Amino acid sequence: MASISTTLPATCVVVVQRGWRWLDLEALARDLIARHTAWAGGTLEKLVYCTARIDKRTNPVGRAEQDVYLLALHSHGSVTHIEYGQYVSRVKYAPLATEDRKGRPVLVTSQWPLMVQDHAASPVPNARFMVSHARREEKGSDVNVASHLLLDTLDGNVDGAIVISNDSDLRFPIQEARLRVPVGTVNPSRSYLAGDLAGNVSTGVGGHWWLQLRASDYRNHQLPDPCGTYTKPVPW
Repeated sequence: MASISTTLPATCVVVVQRGWRWLDLEALARDLIARHTAWAGGTLEKLVYCTARIDKRTNPVGRAEQDVYLLALHSHGSVTHIEYGQYVSRVKYAPLATEDRKGRPVLVTSQWPLMVQDHAASPVPNARFMVSHARREEKGSDVNVASHLLLDTLDGNVDGAIVISNDSDLRFPIQEARLRVPVGTVNPSRSYLAGDLAGNVSTGVGGHWWLQLRASDYRNHQLPDPCGTYTKPVPW
């Protein structure tokens, strides 16, 4: 296997615990390649990191910390290319809910000791509570991951690919990539692998594999601190 590309969205970095966020993406990708004997001799051809710049108006500290990390990645040569989406801030409306044991929403309705009354002061049992909330969404990263993955595989630029994501929206592009090259699908979260990203090792060209990152994968692949002239933010 001559060359391998790695694409990953920002979520695999920004949601990890304190002490793990100063992640050396290249070191992690090279280790993932080396773990699989079938990929012996493979070289990391390119590493694309898909992210979005945090809105400095609503989160100036987060934006400043992110800027330092992105500069450190470039300084250390830990990425080939950073593809930017965008953060969108909106006010959203939704029914109030709690979680069940599997994390699914359970709607909260009016009942004593908190009851809704109508205009005649009569109780309205089982009324829903609606709330408005600020919603900050990273937009475009999943599309950017899919685009780079398909461009690399359709153009024949690589002999294998690693996608570090648990986003079920990537089902179709990963399925198409598996028809052309072996694909490693890496779950960076603590959650179960999204069902849409599962598959068969022999689909298409075969040789596919799946892996879930462990705490040690984050701890053991950190950028140096300082990284050139850039120092890891204290909360990281």
